[in-house]
Amino acid sequence: MIDLVDIGANLAHDSFDADRDAVLQRAFDAGVRRLVITGSSYDSNAAALALAHAYPGQLFATAGLHPHHASDYDDRLDAQIRTLSSDPACVAIGECGLDYFRNFSPRDAQLDAFRRQLDIAEDAGKPVFLHQRDAHEDFIDVLEPRLPSLSRAVAHCFTGSADELRTYINLGLYIGITGWVCDERRGKPLYDIVGDIPDDRLLVETDAPYLLPRTLSPRPKTRRNEPAWLMEVVRVVAAARGQSVEHVAGITTANAMRFFGL
Repeated sequence: MIDLVDIGANLAHDSFDADRDAVLQRAFDAGVRRLVITGSSYDSNAAALALAHAYPGQLFATAGLHPHHASDYDDRLDAQIRTLSSDPACVAIGECGLDYFRNFSPRDAQLDAFRRQLDIAEDAGKPVFLHQRDAHEDFIDVLEPRLPSLSRAVAHCFTGSADELRTYINLGLYIGITGWVCDERRGKPLYDIVGDIPDDRLLVETDAPYLLPRTLSPRPKTRRNEPAWLMEVVRVVAAARGQSVEHVAGITTANAMRFFGL
């Protein structure tokens, strides 16, 4: 029996407000037995933890601030993340990191928010759920000195280069792969290197409602991604790695259970 863990689903997103329970039931029916709900703002942090409490043992939460919103980081948010981090259903700090692709928040604000969330992860003994886009050098400069005092770290939704992947692996990071790998245009470079991830560092995620796998057949009527499609990510990753679907499902589930302490 397939047993998958979606390590990153934005189920607090308003696109799920009308049918969230049905979305979860489809995920469970598709073999996605556990999901980590991403917190990325004050409101979504609270909503993610509420979902985890509503589905104990099936849903878990992260608490953090996405770099897009880094300008919103203040003492109130810091206190919220610290409080949520003590809840057993909160299994990681983040989504946190740097995003210089869009620079929705100034870089200084992003760097400050990133460092403060690493402080919380260190104090709470929780793993970090990391975001990085077009900010590799600053990201490593901040993260690397902190890694010895952090329990574990995952590069969520990895879409970087072979060199970036090698750096992350050498630093001990886990690597989260999304439906980006299913995109024959943008995702081809990732498809070509996903086989370089060691078996014990590979994780899979949908990042729903984003990154609908383009390889789904038949194509869904809507572009909204949902956790039920995680098996398509596993299928494409398995093909890219020259491994069986069962093998990739097994290792990614074991890795997720270990990483998040589920």
